Amino acid sequence: MSQRKPVRKAVFPVAGLGTRFLPATKSIPKEMLPIVDKPLIQYAVEEALEAGIDTLIFVTSRKKHAISDHFDSAFELETRLAADGKTELLERINTIVPDGVSRVHVTQTEALGLGHAILCAESVVGDEPFAILLADDMIRNDGPGALSQMVQLHRESRSSVIGVEEIPDEMTTSYGVVGVDFDDSGHRAIHTIVEKPKLEDAPSRLGVVGRYILDSSVFACLGNVKPGAGGEIQLTDGIAAMLSSHPVLAYPFEGQRYDCGARQGFIKATIDYALEQPDLRDPVLEHLLQVLRESGRI
Repeated sequence: MSQRKPVRKAVFPVAGLGTRFLPATKSIPKEMLPIVDKPLIQYAVEEALEAGIDTLIFVTSRKKHAISDHFDSAFELETRLAADGKTELLERINTIVPDGVSRVHVTQTEALGLGHAILCAESVVGDEPFAILLADDMIRNDGPGALSQMVQLHRESRSSVIGVEEIPDEMTTSYGVVGVDFDDSGHRAIHTIVEKPKLEDAPSRLGVVGRYILDSSVFACLGNVKPGAGGEIQLTDGIAAMLSSHPVLAYPFEGQRYDCGARQGFIKATIDYALEQPDLRDPVLEHLLQVLRESGRI
């Protein structure tokens, strides 16, 4: 069974248009928007590398060359930094992807939904369990990253694992929502998953977040999913079809999630990550205090 194999490959669906950040995303992929000094996609890649991933699969569109460029070498820049003796900056760009980690770029020719994007990676993933990380969902941890936590649960249970968190009632129509029962090991076994249900139809308040470890059998399930509104194939529908034959666990990961697909979440992440930088913390705090005073909040 494929679940006996370790999780070595991670899929990053990065072909979306990022319309909530227009006009910035007219020419810049939303995954390349920076939180302080690193783009969103790099945070997701670092989380994957920490979890033991050694093959990065980017499902992209024909117009998103900036993502592949970011993870490629930059000879002129590297030469200039070396000549100027800027070794710290040189190391920062040389270690974005460590040696021994493979990068694969797959083109999604049409924007037909997240499920379709995952299907595009089937030939690269093969018959192995694999991870999916949505760069929009940034998860900050002081300890092991969210994907590392999920990989550990996958090792113990040999089940697929989906990251979830408690969501407020008014947000059920914005998330995939799971219904769970506790199994003999105390894990939350998913018995149903519904895409963006009305509050009265939601099976729980556990919303799916952009972290998955899935058995490769999901590809066959996705291949049989009928397209929904807009001709899109939903990953949620593929997972729902898989539930009858493959166990899937819901995992409330430790860490703080930022919805960086929305402007408010993006700004919150920028502030919090800036406050973690020793050279930025005091100036940023001083500016925030000034804003609060001028607005009459303090």
